[in-house]
Amino acid sequence: MLRPSTLLLFCAILASSQDKKVVYTSQEQTLVAKVRVLSQLPYDQRVLVTKDIALDIRRLPASLNKLRLADALAFVSTAGDPGHDNLQEVATTLADAMREEPGKLDSAYLNLAQLVHYEHLKVSLDDPKFAAALSRLDADDQQRRGVNFTLADLNGKKWTLKDLRGKVVLVNFWAPWIRPCRQEMLDLEALYQKFKKQDLVILGITGEKAEPVVSFITLQKITFPVLLDPQQTVANLYKILGVPKTFVYDRQGQLVAQAIDVRTRNQLLNMLETAGLR
Repeated sequence: MLRPSTLLLFCAILASSQDKKVVYTSQEQTLVAKVRVLSQLPYDQRVLVTKDIALDIRRLPASLNKLRLADALAFVSTAGDPGHDNLQEVATTLADAMREEPGKLDSAYLNLAQLVHYEHLKVSLDDPKFAAALSRLDADDQQRRGVNFTLADLNGKKWTLKDLRGKVVLVNFWAPWIRPCRQEMLDLEALYQKFKKQDLVILGITGEKAEPVVSFITLQKITFPVLLDPQQTVANLYKILGVPKTFVYDRQGQLVAQAIDVRTRNQLLNMLETAGLR
């Protein structure tokens, strides 16, 4: 998943062959390189290699390094649309590695829970830490369903979520310096132009300072409202730990779709379809 802290989190999961505490075999090093490259590939290319990487990791003998690799793959594999079957292989690989090395890597529990909860995958893992991670995500969803906020856009106009009942509302958390966010904003603009006459409202929320936001919006001709959340107040209400994140509300104000990572234009379109836009 691509987030402001992606590089730090990614390196923390995989560690490094130069880290004296972690030594990878040559076979493992090859897979470390493949997972790192995967995080940089265009989305249409990821679908071709994600499953193979997952299966290669699964064939490794049980070890903490295998678990690190499986966890790192899960962390980067949700960007774009790698395909449900490919993500299932990623989840299965991670669950298998967790059973082999139970309790050895805390990040794996949340990453696996996110795959199951948000990507609708199936795994078998009888572990109280995994159950707790799933419960945490359920609680986060419950809070998001009741969220209301008021924020000002770049022109000073205030927007209140609950005042938008009767419209389809897409809330996107983003940052102008993150490449996937920038592309996603262009895709959202295209969808806004397509559906604004059907009462689609897109609210792009960022915690960044106004100057770089205005520069990007002006250059890319983004016309939907961009709201400033400098204290991360709304981001905290939504339990946002990184961006991009997207939430879609239907005309009754019900949360009907959400994405924990960057999405393609077609995926965003599918999310809007769940709210009745076609």
